[in-house]
Amino acid sequence: MSRERQAAFWVAVLTVLALGLWLLRSILLPFVLGMAAGFLLDPLVAWLERRGVRRSWAASVIVAGSYASGALVLLLVVPVAVEQAGMLLARLPEWLGGALDALRPLAARLRGVAGQPGAVDLSAPVEGVMRRAGDLAGDVASGLLTQGWALANLVGLLAITPLVAFYLLRDWPRMVAAVDEALPRAHADTLRVLARESDRLLASFVRGQAIVSLGLAAFYAVALSAIGLESGLLIGLGAGLVSFVPYVGTAAGLAASVGQAVAQSWPALWLPALAFAIFVLGQLVTDYVLTPRLVGERVGLHPLWVIFAVFAGGALFGVVGMLIAVPASAVIGVLVRHGLGHYKASALYRGQGGDAARDDQPATPP
Repeated sequence: MSRERQAAFWVAVLTVLALGLWLLRSILLPFVLGMAAGFLLDPLVAWLERRGVRRSWAASVIVAGSYASGALVLLLVVPVAVEQAGMLLARLPEWLGGALDALRPLAARLRGVAGQPGAVDLSAPVEGVMRRAGDLAGDVASGLLTQGWALANLVGLLAITPLVAFYLLRDWPRMVAAVDEALPRAHADTLRVLARESDRLLASFVRGQAIVSLGLAAFYAVALSAIGLESGLLIGLGAGLVSFVPYVGTAAGLAASVGQAVAQSWPALWLPALAFAIFVLGQLVTDYVLTPRLVGERVGLHPLWVIFAVFAGGALFGVVGMLIAVPASAVIGVLVRHGLGHYKASALYRGQGGDAARDDQPATPP
């Protein structure tokens, strides 16, 4: 088979695979979460297997223990987070009213500068915003209560995810052997090298970033609650868990915490200053301590590339796309570097003479 036919075959296979994933994107979330859990827990299963424990038993113990621990944490955290979310929504009109009172003198001064002195009535636009927000919240609440698929998705997520993780951990060596057996023999060595490099990057980035995100979530939640910030647990957990996108979680958490601190302690500014210092400290520790040690600097993923990948994945596949964006971008990076290496060794890059043109070196004088 010629190279052109081989390339056409693999392009067709990848196209069909991508189309299938796009068509099934609404049911992929539990499977993606299960695969992510299996990938994260595989080192523990391998460690137990090396010590004589059967892989099936090791997978059962690790999966059951991990999900039991996660369920315990949820039982302890979710009620408090829900209570804080209710308090935040209940106090939102009061904070908007305070902001309205603070903006009236500024708006009147701006009208005077513009040559239109007089009192400013901001109640109508604020009432419109509040009415629209209330309608939107009502629509969301009614949708959650009336749509049976939401409960079905939740039950499916809780039931299928552990099963996917268990079977992946139990059968991983056989799955790898089956895939290796199916590789085209002429390119098997190259594909194995690419697979090992992709696995190294995924292990370095995904596992390290998961630990960083969980550590930041715990730090932000505890620190914001310790300084007395209302909804500090909710904001801290959200900011930490979203921090898998570089700087987005920190920026969102900083804006939310400082904004609530201003509304909570105005006119005193000590609480906003403490909230600001907490997020600055968290970002510094992440950049200079956690990320270099846990994620490593050999991943080769620029933060802008990660942000673009997450937004592109979200646009194409929703939540599932956001979850698989970073691993997919890491694998794409491996393939791109491999392709660039072949390109620079080809006649297309080096020219017909076989030698690469060196524009940075002057020509030898006659």
